[in-house]
Amino acid sequence: MAHKQDHTAEQQSVRVLKVGERVRHILSELLARQEVHDEVLSASNIAVTEVRLTPDLRNATAYVKPLLDNGEDEVVKALRQNTAFLQREVAKRLGLKFAPKLKFRKDESFAEADRIEELLRDPMVARDLDEGDEA
Repeated sequence: MAHKQDHTAEQQSVRVLKVGERVRHILSELLARQEVHDEVLSASNIAVTEVRLTPDLRNATAYVKPLLDNGEDEVVKALRQNTAFLQREVAKRLGLKFAPKLKFRKDESFAEADRIEELLRDPMVARDLDEGDEA
């Protein structure tokens, strides 16, 4: 009995990932084709790097990154101002009974990766890492 529940939970999480990826593609397409009539969004190349959905598929957080690092805050603000249009378009193209409520956030994973890379290049850290390799 527990095995069947695990299988169902696994299927549900796969569905959440698939729907999240579909939402990411839809948003990317809308932005690439400049279907959102907004000066800030039209002037920017925006990558939708990830969409995370809640398990009930009701809420989605889209992580975005302007490709030229220009005006991240302005881009997120413009996306938030156009959320109603984007939600309608996602709902229409997804074909689900309910479309997720969208939230937009800056994708800070690139900045975090750069920070970690910088730390690893620090001579003191490199020395400690080299000593660890010898052990």
